[in-house]
Amino acid sequence: MWYVIQVRTGSEDNIRLQCEKNISTNILKDCFIPYYEERKHLKGEWRTLKKILFPGYVFLDSEEWERLFMNLKQVSGLTKLLGIGDDVVPLTEEEVEFLTSFGGEDQVVPISEGIIENSKVIVMSGPLTGKEGYIKKIDRHKRKAYLELPMFGRIQRIQVGLEIVSKT
Repeated sequence: MWYVIQVRTGSEDNIRLQCEKNISTNILKDCFIPYYEERKHLKGEWRTLKKILFPGYVFLDSEEWERLFMNLKQVSGLTKLLGIGDDVVPLTEEEVEFLTSFGGEDQVVPISEGIIENSKVIVMSGPLTGKEGYIKKIDRHKRKAYLELPMFGRIQRIQVGLEIVSKT
Protein backbone atom coordinates (compact mmCIF):
# COMPACT_ATOMS: atom_id res chain seq x y z
CA MET A 1 0.00 0.00 0.00
CA TRP A 2 1.18 3.49 -0.81
CA TYR A 3 1.20 6.16 1.88
CA VAL A 4 2.04 9.83 1.56
CA ILE A 5 3.93 11.95 4.05
CA GLN A 6 3.81 15.70 4.01
CA VAL A 7 7.17 17.43 4.45
CA ARG A 8 8.55 20.94 4.21
CA THR A 9 8.85 21.89 0.52
CA GLY A 10 12.49 21.61 -0.49
CA SER A 11 13.31 18.86 2.02
CA GLU A 12 11.76 15.97 0.05
CA ASP A 13 15.07 14.36 -0.97
CA ASN A 14 16.49 14.65 2.56
CA ILE A 15 13.38 12.95 4.03
CA ARG A 16 13.52 10.20 1.37
CA LEU A 17 17.16 9.49 2.22
CA GLN A 18 16.39 9.42 5.97
CA CYS A 19 13.53 6.97 5.40
CA GLU A 20 15.70 4.67 3.27
CA LYS A 21 18.49 4.79 5.87
CA ASN A 22 16.43 4.46 9.07
CA ILE A 23 13.58 2.12 8.08
CA SER A 24 14.16 -1.57 7.45
CA THR A 25 13.42 -2.97 3.98
CA ASN A 26 11.13 -5.50 5.73
CA ILE A 27 8.84 -2.59 6.61
CA LEU A 28 9.49 -0.08 3.82
CA LYS A 29 9.37 -1.61 0.33
CA ASP A 30 10.00 1.68 -1.45
CA CYS A 31 10.31 5.37 -0.77
CA PHE A 32 10.12 7.73 -3.74
CA ILE A 33 9.39 11.21 -5.02
CA PRO A 34 7.48 11.46 -8.32
CA TYR A 35 9.10 13.81 -10.86
CA TYR A 36 8.12 15.34 -14.19
CA GLU A 37 10.30 16.40 -17.09
CA GLU A 38 10.19 19.88 -18.55
CA ARG A 39 12.09 21.62 -21.33
CA LYS A 40 13.85 24.91 -20.62
CA HIS A 41 15.88 27.15 -22.86
CA LEU A 42 19.12 27.81 -20.97
CA LYS A 43 22.21 29.55 -22.37
CA GLY A 44 21.06 29.16 -25.97
CA GLU A 45 20.07 25.49 -25.88
CA TRP A 46 17.07 23.39 -24.90
CA ARG A 47 17.56 21.15 -21.88
CA THR A 48 15.31 18.59 -20.24
CA LEU A 49 15.09 19.08 -16.47
CA LYS A 50 13.47 16.98 -13.74
CA LYS A 51 11.18 18.73 -11.26
CA ILE A 52 9.18 17.38 -8.31
CA LEU A 53 5.61 16.54 -9.36
CA PHE A 54 4.08 16.99 -5.87
CA PRO A 55 6.26 19.49 -3.95
CA GLY A 56 6.06 18.86 -0.21
CA TYR A 57 5.17 15.15 -0.44
CA VAL A 58 7.12 11.87 -0.21
CA PHE A 59 5.55 8.52 -1.11
CA LEU A 60 6.08 5.30 0.87
CA ASP A 61 5.21 1.74 -0.10
CA SER A 62 4.61 -0.55 2.86
CA GLU A 63 2.29 -3.36 3.94
CA GLU A 64 2.85 -2.69 7.65
CA TRP A 65 1.65 0.84 8.31
CA GLU A 66 1.75 0.52 12.14
CA ARG A 67 5.44 -0.45 12.16
CA LEU A 68 6.09 2.14 9.44
CA PHE A 69 4.41 4.82 11.56
CA MET A 70 6.58 3.92 14.58
CA ASN A 71 9.76 4.01 12.46
CA LEU A 72 8.85 7.38 10.96
CA LYS A 73 9.36 8.92 14.42
CA GLN A 74 13.12 8.60 13.72
CA VAL A 75 12.80 10.86 10.66
CA SER A 76 13.33 14.54 11.41
CA GLY A 77 11.53 17.15 9.34
CA LEU A 78 8.42 15.04 8.81
CA THR A 79 5.21 17.09 8.97
CA LYS A 80 2.54 14.38 8.93
CA LEU A 81 1.35 11.14 7.39
CA LEU A 82 -1.68 11.94 5.23
CA GLY A 83 -5.05 10.53 6.14
CA ILE A 84 -8.60 11.42 7.08
CA GLY A 85 -8.87 12.98 10.52
CA ASP A 86 -6.64 10.97 12.86
CA ASP A 87 -6.78 7.85 10.66
CA VAL A 88 -3.85 7.18 8.35
CA VAL A 89 -5.27 6.21 4.97
CA PRO A 90 -3.30 4.73 2.05
CA LEU A 91 -3.79 5.99 -1.48
CA THR A 92 -6.76 4.42 -3.23
CA GLU A 93 -6.29 1.77 -5.89
CA GLU A 94 -7.32 4.35 -8.54
CA GLU A 95 -4.72 6.87 -7.30
CA VAL A 96 -1.96 4.23 -7.36
CA GLU A 97 -2.97 3.09 -10.86
CA PHE A 98 -3.05 6.69 -12.09
CA LEU A 99 0.41 7.47 -10.67
CA THR A 100 1.84 4.22 -12.04
CA SER A 101 0.43 4.86 -15.53
CA PHE A 102 1.44 8.52 -15.40
CA GLY A 103 5.03 8.16 -14.15
CA GLY A 104 5.85 4.56 -14.97
CA GLU A 105 8.11 2.36 -12.85
CA ASP A 106 10.68 5.09 -12.17
CA GLN A 107 7.96 7.67 -11.32
CA VAL A 108 9.19 10.27 -13.82
CA VAL A 109 6.47 11.80 -16.02
CA PRO A 110 7.99 12.38 -19.48
CA ILE A 111 7.06 15.32 -21.71
CA SER A 112 3.88 14.82 -23.72
CA GLU A 113 3.33 16.13 -27.25
CA GLY A 114 0.07 17.47 -28.56
CA ILE A 115 -1.71 19.81 -30.92
CA ILE A 116 -4.41 22.43 -30.52
CA GLU A 117 -7.23 21.99 -33.00
CA ASN A 118 -10.13 24.46 -32.93
CA SER A 119 -9.16 25.55 -29.39
CA LYS A 120 -9.19 21.92 -28.20
CA VAL A 121 -6.06 20.21 -26.88
CA ILE A 122 -5.34 16.78 -28.36
CA VAL A 123 -2.40 14.93 -26.82
CA MET A 124 -0.69 12.76 -29.43
CA SER A 125 1.95 11.03 -27.29
CA GLY A 126 3.13 10.78 -23.72
CA PRO A 127 1.43 10.18 -20.38
CA LEU A 128 -1.20 12.91 -20.92
CA THR A 129 -2.73 10.89 -23.78
CA GLY A 130 -6.37 10.33 -22.88
CA LYS A 131 -6.08 12.56 -19.82
CA GLU A 132 -6.86 15.85 -21.55
CA GLY A 133 -9.82 16.38 -19.20
CA TYR A 134 -7.43 17.07 -16.31
CA ILE A 135 -5.74 19.95 -18.17
CA LYS A 136 -6.92 23.31 -16.86
CA LYS A 137 -4.38 25.59 -18.51
CA ILE A 138 -1.54 25.41 -21.03
CA ASP A 139 1.48 27.69 -21.17
CA ARG A 140 2.89 27.18 -24.67
CA HIS A 141 5.84 29.50 -23.97
CA LYS A 142 6.96 27.49 -20.91
CA ARG A 143 5.87 24.20 -22.55
CA LYS A 144 3.75 23.19 -19.55
CA ALA A 145 0.28 21.93 -18.84
CA TYR A 146 -1.36 22.72 -15.51
CA LEU A 147 -3.60 19.94 -14.23
CA GLU A 148 -6.11 19.48 -11.45
CA LEU A 149 -6.25 15.91 -10.10
CA PRO A 150 -8.31 14.34 -7.32
CA MET A 151 -5.48 13.07 -5.12
CA PHE A 152 -4.92 12.68 -1.33
CA GLY A 153 -8.62 13.32 -0.70
CA ARG A 154 -8.61 16.76 -2.35
CA ILE A 155 -7.87 18.49 -5.66
CA GLN A 156 -4.12 18.75 -6.34
CA ARG A 157 -2.80 21.31 -8.80
CA ILE A 158 0.29 20.04 -10.61
CA GLN A 159 2.27 20.90 -13.71
CA VAL A 160 3.82 18.62 -16.32
CA GLY A 161 5.72 19.07 -19.57
CA LEU A 162 3.60 19.49 -22.71
CA GLU A 163 5.00 20.43 -26.10
CA ILE A 164 2.36 21.82 -28.47
CA VAL A 165 3.70 21.07 -31.96
CA SER A 166 0.97 22.77 -33.98
CA LYS A 167 -2.12 24.92 -33.62
CA THR A 168 -4.96 25.29 -36.11
